[in-house]
Amino acid sequence: MAQKYEVRQMQQTQQVKPNPYENALEQLRIAAGYLKLDEGVHQILANPKRQLTVSLPVKMDSGKTKVFTGYRVQYNDARGPFKGGIRYHPGVTLDEVKALSAWMTWKCSVANIPFGGAKGGIICDPKQMSQGELERLTRRFGAAIAPIIGPYKDIPAPDVYTNSQTMAWILDTYSTLEGVMTPAVITGKPISLGGSLGRDKATGRGAVYTTVEAAKVNKVNLKGAKFAVQGFGNAGSNFAEILQTYGAKLMGASDSKGSIMSKTGMDADKLIAHKEKTGSVVGFPGSQQISEKELLQMDVDILSPAALENSILPDIAKGIKAKIVTECANGPTTPEADKILHGNKVFVIPDILANSGGVIVSYLEWVQNLERNYWTVEEVNSMLEKKITSAFHDVHEASVKHDVDMRTGAMIVGVGRVAEAVKTLGVFP
Repeated sequence: MAQKYEVRQMQQTQQVKPNPYENALEQLRIAAGYLKLDEGVHQILANPKRQLTVSLPVKMDSGKTKVFTGYRVQYNDARGPFKGGIRYHPGVTLDEVKALSAWMTWKCSVANIPFGGAKGGIICDPKQMSQGELERLTRRFGAAIAPIIGPYKDIPAPDVYTNSQTMAWILDTYSTLEGVMTPAVITGKPISLGGSLGRDKATGRGAVYTTVEAAKVNKVNLKGAKFAVQGFGNAGSNFAEILQTYGAKLMGASDSKGSIMSKTGMDADKLIAHKEKTGSVVGFPGSQQISEKELLQMDVDILSPAALENSILPDIAKGIKAKIVTECANGPTTPEADKILHGNKVFVIPDILANSGGVIVSYLEWVQNLERNYWTVEEVNSMLEKKITSAFHDVHEASVKHDVDMRTGAMIVGVGRVAEAVKTLGVFP
């Protein structure tokens, strides 16, 4: 019996993942040390400005009423209105949303756009819900957070398992309550409602632009370079599709249903079509199924974790062979794993830089909505490339100056700018 109890305890210990908010605070602490932050400013930056928890009664298709829990965390607005996505996932927790809102704050600062950081989430399983149930849940949530969002207050956007349709429902709900159509209240909308051209691929495209710069720094020839993507969703699939136009070859991919690899490489466009048809990358012709750990530790030049947070734990990090890790996901690498990767000379493009393309184009969408002036996709992509490339070099310069990894460099840049704004504003009253 004692042996069985020990086995159960060991299994439970293995399943416990680090608290993402604790990870975020540890990253902040490290940056604060390099910046020699005033303790009071550090405390302000270590705490969200506002946390809203809402109960969401929804009438299901069965006729029964189910109550969901939703969150909106507004972290810091010293540099501009709160900005951040809304995710639907059964694993959503308040600490996760707090961490994501903190990372959004630093991300907007690193990109040097005039936004603060926020994040939202609803504990639900959208894969088990009908379109009607999702619409009723979304509109209920939109009404619940309406008092604290707005074009100059807080501008939500899509995230995990939400999309342009979700944003359209929130836009309509908010505009109905306000009595006036207000497209600038939300980004990631359909084009017909004021969405920006290029927004659908912005996160993946921005990650590619940072990878191009990282390849130059690390003398990696993208033509013929091998890469793998963990999480073949919107960001991951677009990253793969765009990166292969530079001559890189996709060797492995995964989604929530499994991981695959091919010794000869896979065409990203064909894999996207296969997933749209079957619902998963698994079963792609010419591929073989592998474990997620094997995928992350493939012998490739570039690895992109594009799934959920805490994917790269210390035991995974020890076996990563990629020269460059481009974090399309939010918080995929734990601080302990970071140290291992840095020690092994793996060049990590941190999430708050690598996946900032989405929020950069969200900013461009917001500006277009406010001005009622819309740009071509070529203009949007050009502005995205200019902004994210500039951000990459700001971060790289900071990492070289302080002799630290790119994540710490990004935190030094991002936290430093927010801290300067907080100090300049002062404390009211």
